[in-house]
Amino acid sequence: MIERLNSDESPNFFFLTYDKNSLQVKNFLTIPKYFFTTDIIERRNPLAATARRAGWVGCNILMTGIPEYGKIFYIQNGTPMQREEVLAKWERTNFVRETKVEARGWLFDISLCIEKLGKQEFTLEEMYRFENHLQGKHPDNNNIRPKIRQQLQILRDRNFLEFVGNGKYHRKQVILPPNH
Repeated sequence: MIERLNSDESPNFFFLTYDKNSLQVKNFLTIPKYFFTTDIIERRNPLAATARRAGWVGCNILMTGIPEYGKIFYIQNGTPMQREEVLAKWERTNFVRETKVEARGWLFDISLCIEKLGKQEFTLEEMYRFENHLQGKHPDNNNIRPKIRQQLQILRDRNFLEFVGNGKYHRKQVILPPNH
């Protein structure tokens, strides 16, 4: 899976959930290939020697490592999305494709921290509360606070955030997960 993700031929992924009783689609979404990083791939144990495909190693995709703006719904909670909305969400993610692969981890980590705050307005001080968490994920980086500020500036420049002033930020669009 890691080799596939690192190749130029990595696919976009589509996910579908449905109600078994009514056989109705609940959610149908895509995650563009450029949102898949090695951080969200979890290696599974090899299959037992008694298995038909003994020794085969699979993986899990850790969906919690993908920011909400990387989940583009065609159907959400049973409701089809408008074509224009879907296309706009695809367009909004193009900057990630243009971002170097090495830099995407930080961008996603900061985006996920913002999502964890769960509010439309937040402060730089609130983001600094994630410093230990981010240091654990990026142990070779000794400049966590400047990196947080840098990534907030990137999200501001990409029109996801607005810098209000005095260390305050405003999310331009709050995207909540489907179970909210």
